[in-house]
Amino acid sequence: MNEQAKILDGRRIMVVEDDYLVALGLSTVLEEAGAHVVGPVASAQEAVALLEEGREMVDAAVLDVDLNGEKSYPVADALASRNIRFIFATGYGIDAVAEGYRHYPRCQKPFDHQAILKALRG
Repeated sequence: MNEQAKILDGRRIMVVEDDYLVALGLSTVLEEAGAHVVGPVASAQEAVALLEEGREMVDAAVLDVDLNGEKSYPVADALASRNIRFIFATGYGIDAVAEGYRHYPRCQKPFDHQAILKALRG
């Protein structure tokens, strides 16, 4: 097993992404890196509920900024309040992220898989 296969060994990573194919591809990359994928979750409301209800433990998360016209900022707030690491994912530039959230890590779509894995590992 190579180093990449162990980089997220045992970590529970929530994927919040509304595009099924993108979520599937990202989930595969995370699982190959040893992570347990929580989700994918397609809406901010569902992701926040999952966190608040404690149905799943989460160590880190990847959040699509735009979820069918809805922003993922409520999820970011819920994660930040729990000191859970997360990164934003967007197909757009920094301007797609609201100013108050620009200090959080961000990965550009299409994904650089190594960059995502390193950002989630911390």
